[in-house]
Amino acid sequence: MAVVVWIVEGTWPACVDAARAHAPAGTEVVLLHVTPADVPGAAHGAFAGLLGRGHPERDPGTRVEGLAAASAEALLRSAAERLGRPSTPVERTGRVEREVVAATEDADLLVLARDGDRSHLGPRSLGPAARFVVDHAPCPVLLVWPEPAPGLGTMPPPPPTD
Repeated sequence: MAVVVWIVEGTWPACVDAARAHAPAGTEVVLLHVTPADVPGAAHGAFAGLLGRGHPERDPGTRVEGLAAASAEALLRSAAERLGRPSTPVERTGRVEREVVAATEDADLLVLARDGDRSHLGPRSLGPAARFVVDHAPCPVLLVWPEPAPGLGTMPPPPPTD
């Protein structure tokens, strides 16, 4: 069995805890972090367009890439420590939702957390990235609340029955 755990800032502990609780011993666990490619790209573009191309050593995009890599490495290291068993860290860069789906091609399970409005139950508790992943993942998905789930009283009302 192979389990992919999507590691995202702010919600990753719940995902790691779910993998620890639901993945049998001996399961191959992949800790996946995806860095969006658009942020360093925007910094590179702003530098080239606004400040010129004469001093590549001043390009803030390079610094942003380095900070993103260091952040991803720290998150993956923290996730591995919390998991407390062998795992494989994987860092990808690109369109986040597409990279997550691609990384689950051979997985038996994907663990991810809700990334939208978590103050009440309902479809808005999934943001665009998680919704895309849930809709397109080629494997079963374990969707977890990063904190205790809101009560049933927060559920949207049923549609009218005309």
